[in-house]
Amino acid sequence: MPLLNDLSVPSDWIEPDDVPRPIVAYGVETTGAGGIALDLHRHAKGQIMLIQRGAISCEVEGGLWIVPPRSALWIPGGALHTVNATGLLEGYNAFVDPAAAAGLPQSCCAVSVTPLLREVLIRAASLPLFYEESGANSHLVAVLLDELAAARVELLHLPMPADARLRRIAADMLALPADRATLDVWAKRAGMSGRTLERVISRETGMSFGRWRQQLCVVLAVKWLAGGVSIQQVATNLGYESAPSFVTMFRKALGTSPRRYMAERRPSQTGSNQPRGSA
Repeated sequence: MPLLNDLSVPSDWIEPDDVPRPIVAYGVETTGAGGIALDLHRHAKGQIMLIQRGAISCEVEGGLWIVPPRSALWIPGGALHTVNATGLLEGYNAFVDPAAAAGLPQSCCAVSVTPLLREVLIRAASLPLFYEESGANSHLVAVLLDELAAARVELLHLPMPADARLRRIAADMLALPADRATLDVWAKRAGMSGRTLERVISRETGMSFGRWRQQLCVVLAVKWLAGGVSIQQVATNLGYESAPSFVTMFRKALGTSPRRYMAERRPSQTGSNQPRGSA
């Protein structure tokens, strides 16, 4: 299968659900500003998306997910989702047959990628589409499934409310995250009391309004940092008075500073692997 890239055409794509293999892996690469934009769709097979360079955002039934370099997103089979990415992107997809996914998470989650998981996924993407299912290939599939099951979950998820009033608030915040209006101001804009807003958002997201807005800042920060935006500019974009105050929030949320977080995800300059297959 050819690599899916900026010059690919629809005929390059073969629906993974139509391939009778426990795992079907592809590579993806974009080199221009166009990126990728896939509307709501679903697969019968579960999907793991590993990002090497760039970042993607996905909305999956009730949540927004940001996936930076050296992280991956697991989407269970049957889940409706969108995929969006802008600018340079390199990554790998693996679609897992439901019969082979019994030990994998039942809900969508972002996971950290170990070196072994990365290398096994890259190797799987180099297999022929209709590979032989015995010998070394069966061992490769088994290792990939074991590594996926053991992967550590990362906090790169923003629960998205279903309530129409809260969806408008969420859309406004995502469009203008520097707006640091209080809970009461946001409630008034949505035509409800502050108490009602707090109650509804807690019911629909499991978070307080303040915690939910902080998580929104985290996922946007990770997306922008992965795209090369400076820490100072990210802090400004999110409405923080200073970069140190943003760094403090980021460290509390993810356990490390923005600079270190991204340094750990920077692609190696040696032995770069190019993706094969399609996405």
